[in-house]
Amino acid sequence: MRVSTIERNSHETKIKMTLNLDGSGRANIQTGVGFVDHMLELFAFHGQFDLEVKCDGDIHVDSHHSVEDLGIVLGDCILEALGDKKGIYRYGFFKIPMDEVLFETVLDISGRAFLVYNAQLNTPVLGNYETEMTEEFFRAVAMHAGITLHLNEIYGNNTHHVIEAMFKSFARALKQAVTIDEKNKDRVVSSKGIL
Repeated sequence: MRVSTIERNSHETKIKMTLNLDGSGRANIQTGVGFVDHMLELFAFHGQFDLEVKCDGDIHVDSHHSVEDLGIVLGDCILEALGDKKGIYRYGFFKIPMDEVLFETVLDISGRAFLVYNAQLNTPVLGNYETEMTEEFFRAVAMHAGITLHLNEIYGNNTHHVIEAMFKSFARALKQAVTIDEKNKDRVVSSKGIL
């Protein structure tokens, strides 16, 4: 089983996260930011990852530190759980429709961290979540997991729908990329021999 548990403590947040890449979609999420709880539950369900998260953050200030640090820890968990990356498909692509929204995620677990982010979020706040933090979350995931990540809103309007489709498409693209290819299970899928 490809499982990782990481704790990260700072003056702004205290986070403990466990990620199982070979899970069944079970989630136990407590971040203090309801919208983030919902998105991480969707991430676990649609990626068939088991995810446990406990975050105590300074949400009396705003959601910034909690959301960014959650992205950092999720990226670290993905990287650690992948181990030597032998046998993974490496690439993932998924388009998700959600009502008026169509969203696509394309990613490469390349070891080269990069984020391309194209999304228009018309509503600045959902509950106690500042929607501009969506980009910061995914930047932190990409940088810490070593993923080249392209997130593209093809079209849409409702901010909740756009972000939800983003998390779902990311989860399903990541699941494709981390799945073991039985034909290549004993080697790293790179002409360089390393990811």
